[in-house]
Amino acid sequence: MDLDELMDSTISIAKKAGAFIRNERQGFQIESIEHKGFNDLVSYVDKEAEKMIVEGLKALLPEAGYITEEGTETVQNDVYNWIIDPLDGTTNFIHGLPIYSVSIALIEKDKLLLGVVYEINLDECFYAISGRGAFCNGKSIKVSSATKLADSLIATGFPYYDFDLISKYLEVMKNLMQKSHGIRRLGSAAVDLVYVACGRAEAFFEYNLNAYDVAAGALIVLEAGGHVTDFGGGDKYIFGRQILASNFKIHSELMLELKDFSNKEHD
Repeated sequence: MDLDELMDSTISIAKKAGAFIRNERQGFQIESIEHKGFNDLVSYVDKEAEKMIVEGLKALLPEAGYITEEGTETVQNDVYNWIIDPLDGTTNFIHGLPIYSVSIALIEKDKLLLGVVYEINLDECFYAISGRGAFCNGKSIKVSSATKLADSLIATGFPYYDFDLISKYLEVMKNLMQKSHGIRRLGSAAVDLVYVACGRAEAFFEYNLNAYDVAAGALIVLEAGGHVTDFGGGDKYIFGRQILASNFKIHSELMLELKDFSNKEHD
């Protein structure tokens, strides 16, 4: 498997899907949305972009399976699987808020091989191959050099269902607001992660996430010199539905802030 060729082709597929999404946004009508569940929105744009991505990837690695948000392809493989979010930030897209992305990762069993996150509105393509560093539009990127929480900007997300832990989560955010430069909620976990990778934020944390939300961005953070764990410091961040990504230097401080929440979640 030539990962360099695979990466080049995956970037092209992500950008093609992004161009489709950008074009559809111009005439998008909010009446086109569907509800998968409470506050869980989807549109024909998500579905068609996913079909486009899967079709392109099938030609690259025919033996691979797929883990997809919209379920347009459901066959999984014991070794290689593509993990795809065709439109991360659907709610932003629907409302015309310009932060949303295409996220594609390739995993071999439990090892991430490559990741691509294409932020459509700024035309920024972030990508990484395991062991090769992280890049944005051809330029090497690194995490922030901030050494303490007090000098950091923190990104997070809010759950749109399963609000049982929301009070504890809001308590964490209240504490972080007083101990950092602030908290931002952008609406696309994939974008949050790559912004940590390139130093625009020092950390990102969120729970109730799926593999397709975080797989590509997590690899990009790691390859940019960052650290990625679950809230307890373990390695269950791809399929464990919680993630803490940072520039490494403030990771321990953040884990202390999340300690009570993490314990509560696993009671």
